[in-house]
Amino acid sequence: MKGKRFTYLAFMALIILSGCASQSGWRPTVDPYNDPRAAYINQDLVECEMLAKRVSGYTPEETAKGALVGGAIGAAAGAAIGAATGSPGQGAAIGAAAGGIGGGTYKGLDAEQKYKDAYIRCMRQRGHNVLN
Repeated sequence: MKGKRFTYLAFMALIILSGCASQSGWRPTVDPYNDPRAAYINQDLVECEMLAKRVSGYTPEETAKGALVGGAIGAAAGAAIGAATGSPGQGAAIGAAAGGIGGGTYKGLDAEQKYKDAYIRCMRQRGHNVLN
């Protein structure tokens, strides 16, 4: 019962963490001073956002992929460790939960960073002064 409860709690934590690693709401800060293309800032922000999403992969999808891979690796490692202590099932459950959370968080944050880098690079290539 403890293993199931831990797995459930870990799964809920993964869902919460994956919601935190999303691309919604973030935009680079653009300084319009001396920007010869200042009139196009809003249009370029929208276009660069779409391009950045394509470049990085959509974060919730990447988070889910990382959680699946991390969970599988964690389950295998946990089962091996659990077998040594006499409880391979509980070890697999704990390993899957820990691996899923770690893998999901890593992939989500990695995709988020790629998104931000691509967004900033796109705006700069269009001639805007991006501050962050």
